[in-house]
Amino acid sequence: MSYRKLGRTSSQRKAMLRDLTTDLIINERIVTTEARAKEVRSTAEKMITLGKRGDLHARRQAAAFVRNEVASVREENEEIVIESALQKLFSDIAPRYADRQGGYTRILKTEPRRGDAAPMVILELV
Repeated sequence: MSYRKLGRTSSQRKAMLRDLTTDLIINERIVTTEARAKEVRSTAEKMITLGKRGDLHARRQAAAFVRNEVASVREENEEIVIESALQKLFSDIAPRYADRQGGYTRILKTEPRRGDAAPMVILELV
C-alpha cells in the first residue's frame, strides 16, 4: 500500500485528511500544499462516489469519515434551515456528478508558500 505519510502519525494524518475533505465539501475549494492535495483528492473522490450511491450504507460510511460541521444556514418560510457537510455532499454535490465517472476534483498550481517555499495548489471540485 502506497501513500504519503506527510510527516505525521497515523491518527494525526487521518484527522488532517478528514478535516481537509470536510472543508473541500463545504467550500468546494481549498488552498493547501501539493502533497496534501494529492492525498485529499483520493478521499474526496471516495466520498463523492459514496454520495452518488446514496443508499443508507453509503451515507453511514460517509458519516463515519466526514466531520459533523455546519455547511450553510438559510431561512425558508420563516424557518432556519441548517445544512451539515454530509447533507451537502448527498443533496448538492453528488447529483452534480451523477453522469461523471470519477475525476471530480482539479488541482491548480499556484506560487510557492512564503517562508518555506512549499509548492502550493488550489484543490477544487470540477
